[in-house]
Amino acid sequence: MRLLRSWSLLPLLALLVVGCSGDVQVEDQTVNWSPQELYDQAREYLLDGGFTPAVDHYEKLIARYPYGPYAEQARMDLAYAYFRDNQPEAALDSIDRFIKLYPLHDRVDYLYYIRGLVHFRRDVSVFERMMPQDASAREVASARKAFDSFLLLLQLHPDSDYADDARQRMVYLRNRLAGHEIHVANYYMKRGAYVAVNGRARHVLETFPGTPAIPEALALLVKSYRLLGQDSLASDSMRLLELNYPEHGATLEAQAFVVN
Repeated sequence: MRLLRSWSLLPLLALLVVGCSGDVQVEDQTVNWSPQELYDQAREYLLDGGFTPAVDHYEKLIARYPYGPYAEQARMDLAYAYFRDNQPEAALDSIDRFIKLYPLHDRVDYLYYIRGLVHFRRDVSVFERMMPQDASAREVASARKAFDSFLLLLQLHPDSDYADDARQRMVYLRNRLAGHEIHVANYYMKRGAYVAVNGRARHVLETFPGTPAIPEALALLVKSYRLLGQDSLASDSMRLLELNYPEHGATLEAQAFVVN
């Protein structure tokens, strides 16, 4: 009786297996497509904002037809598709592979530019989330990578069509990095680490001249020198601050600090 009961389950199990396998197996309509057909469809998806299917078709093209002009262009487009599909690591890997394969490609500057955009997007998204102060050390990692990527583009391809945009983004990133140093210096100031404050402020003055963070850096110098008992250096910093930024809020704050 037990044996009969076991055999009676087999038809039901068979139906379950067939049903599951039917759900999993999906026919690939592109199996016999030519490289041009794959590329044209991927490109159409890309232009329409369908980045996930675009990635899928570019990957299929490269896997099936790894050589030739379509594969070459697909590798370039794939990096951008990954970037827009929110796959930054895949985008960076794709960029590195392309540069290794085609270092003298006449549009390789585009890949250097996309690399900068990948890191730039990461920095902006992190910055907008307003991470807490104790995470500030890692907040600007992407900003530094983005700045370095755009700088490399300008060094290797100063006449690139993407050079002007890269320069504008670098201005933002430079201000961002300088502002981060001020943020950290203020963090140290609250905790009485005046030597660290002084070091951060001098770093801003030496590394990021001309940024909006300069008056705040000078004010932090005034405060830290005063708190460290170096009154002469504090006075020198105060004179520079008053001479160059007489109406700035940081100047007024430093003046009040010195008076007190």
